[in-house]
Amino acid sequence: MFDSIGNWWRKNAPTRESLEEVRWLRPFAHRVLEPSLWRFTRRSVPRGVALGLIVGIFLMIPGLQIIGAALLALPCRANVPIAVAMTFLSNPATTPFILYLSLIVGNHFVHSTADLGTVTMMIDHGASLAEWAAWAASSAAPALIAGLFVISVVTAAVGYLLSGCLWKAWISRKWHLRERHRAERAAQPEG
Repeated sequence: MFDSIGNWWRKNAPTRESLEEVRWLRPFAHRVLEPSLWRFTRRSVPRGVALGLIVGIFLMIPGLQIIGAALLALPCRANVPIAVAMTFLSNPATTPFILYLSLIVGNHFVHSTADLGTVTMMIDHGASLAEWAAWAASSAAPALIAGLFVISVVTAAVGYLLSGCLWKAWISRKWHLRERHRAERAAQPEG
């Protein structure tokens, strides 16, 4: 499983060289493209997961999520490709669920009564971006912002812990396979 994910990632992920060609990234290129931020290590990967989830869920503005995750990866020493990839958790398919859950959580923490029925109605009739912005600027904004914050922090913490455990399992598996291959080679008769 891990090998197939790694192969898919190597084929589809942007490379440092391809990002050097992006014109708007050139002012930051020397920092964002620093080799240590592109290595997959036991510390940088969980940091990238957590950072990407926080930015991806809390910011919810396509394009800015990617830029924000890449730039915040610098001081956090997080893996840039992982941070950017994790922002895609919030996408057109998941955004309505994230917003709805954010309102429920936000209503609980802010002790507000942001109308969840309005959200359902707006989703049903395909509200425009302007209608969503007007609704968010109303009394629903504090509940929405508080909910997004809580959900992004909790999701990032879970993502950090889970990616750390998966990293440890992956390394353990590699060591186990390496030891098994050594034992098989040692057991073979020389000839």
